[in-house]
Amino acid sequence: MTEILDVSKQANLCRHLAHAAITTPKALAVAVQKNQRGQLNYREIDFAALHQQSDAIAYALNAYGLKSGMKTVLMVTPSIEFFALTFALFKAGIIPILVDPGMGIKNLKQCFAESTPDAFIGIPKAHIARKLFGWGKNSVKKLLTVTEAGSGFGADMFASIIGGMSLTKLLARYPVPQQANFSFEMVKLADDDMSAILFTSGSTGPPKGVVYSHKMFEAQITALKEDYGITPGERDLATFPLFSLFGPALGMASIVPDMDASKPITANPDFIFAAIEKYQCTNLFANPALIEVLGQAGAADVSATKPLSEASVKVPVKLTSLKRVISAGAPATLPSIERFTQLLSDNVPVLTSYGATESLPLTKISSADLLATSHITDNGGGICVGSAVNGVEISIIAISEEVITVWSDELVLPANTIGEIVVKGDMVSHQYYHRASATAQAKISDGNSVLHRMGDLGYLDEAGLLWMCGRKAHRVETGTDSKIKTFFSIPCERIFNTHSAVKRTALVAVTIYQKSVPLLCIELTDEAKQDENFDESLLFSALKGLALAHKQTAAISHFLIHEDFPVDIRHNAKIFREKLAVWAQDELD
Repeated sequence: MTEILDVSKQANLCRHLAHAAITTPKALAVAVQKNQRGQLNYREIDFAALHQQSDAIAYALNAYGLKSGMKTVLMVTPSIEFFALTFALFKAGIIPILVDPGMGIKNLKQCFAESTPDAFIGIPKAHIARKLFGWGKNSVKKLLTVTEAGSGFGADMFASIIGGMSLTKLLARYPVPQQANFSFEMVKLADDDMSAILFTSGSTGPPKGVVYSHKMFEAQITALKEDYGITPGERDLATFPLFSLFGPALGMASIVPDMDASKPITANPDFIFAAIEKYQCTNLFANPALIEVLGQAGAADVSATKPLSEASVKVPVKLTSLKRVISAGAPATLPSIERFTQLLSDNVPVLTSYGATESLPLTKISSADLLATSHITDNGGGICVGSAVNGVEISIIAISEEVITVWSDELVLPANTIGEIVVKGDMVSHQYYHRASATAQAKISDGNSVLHRMGDLGYLDEAGLLWMCGRKAHRVETGTDSKIKTFFSIPCERIFNTHSAVKRTALVAVTIYQKSVPLLCIELTDEAKQDENFDESLLFSALKGLALAHKQTAAISHFLIHEDFPVDIRHNAKIFREKLAVWAQDELD
């Protein structure tokens, strides 16, 4: 009987890796940097070997009992093993569950309880935490311990103690069949079938599992090709694990620096500069926190061409090989972008992208265009995040907490009206995993398509450019139902951030004499903190003058200085305003 091919099931991200393994087998696919006793060393793998290794792992995982449709936690640090494992999971149709380790123990436990993983694949440190905190204890049946080759860690011994098996032993126990030209037959899925679960960071609310399909991944790859102009043969200095996976899918080498990807602000700039120089990277993906770190260090840093062991001379760094820099994850400050562009060749853009775990990328804007809007931003006009990438539709609707089940064009607000940002496109997720209420709150049905409510506020101008005005949850409302005054976080805060003594600000609501009023929390610059002649009353007087000069802030007259804002670990930019609101109220009571 002839088998009927299901043409609806043809999606798998790994087809790009298979193509690269055929067309450019010996080209570099991944290089991983390691600082070993002051010496930077690199492990490398080409496309053919990465394809072959991921085939072998996929085959072994099936033999171990992990089948298509099952789910596994993947907590492995960026390494060649991470790449080979991730592609193996996609090839086998096994659904990886990816989390940000920086979200905290309580949130991690919640993520694993909600996602009910069948397996847990992790480094020894992750397995120790799994045992200590009971992660996935009610669902996990298979365990796999992964250590990086050459690390000297006894994975086999550890696995025998903690349970399960090491990756090395797995491959030895279940070797691929000894037949010529063996290749693993990757699982094909329908466009909207679940292929991965990516949890939000939890920096703006409880972490939620975003259901990813290969269609979403394909849309992201298409955007990187068409809107960002990435071509095969390029080399990317990848500082975010998920983005680094797109490298091999684009025929681009991923160069992974020795850094904690969950805490980019702690990265050693010398290591990053050295990796860019060694591999002549053409692309750099960095979040705003890392842009700030690199910009400050590069202005007068150690020459990246010299070994770390040699005496070095302080000279400005020039990253001449870079053709573009992509920044995403949080709004970057204009001064940090301006400083960082000094490290780049003329006309090399820093492309700021707007999006979220649920949908990325949505818009982009070049550093030159962004800096040209600084006067609007500094006067309370919001932050311009650019125009929509191909295939993305952006609309603005009225601010509401109500569920919207069905889309209607009548919901759309006119240009220059602040409202909630709603997006539509192939890179937009359709649901959260096992979170029906959150899905209903964030998704709007439109025939066979789904629109996502970003939870961000903003407006579209006459030219179709999107301007960000902050999170919906961070707006401050005062007055009564008949006369409500709304203050938006980004427009208000950016006005006060122009003061030379202010590092950043956070708008919160407090209760004074039983009335809700806006209050501005202030974090001072390091220079202001160290200034013996600093006068708080003079600062507050100057800020009140700034407030009165702008209609967005004229009603803000309460200020408090906070020593060090609570912020998210990854971006060092997403301020936990909820914590600051509690602190401010306590200070006033």
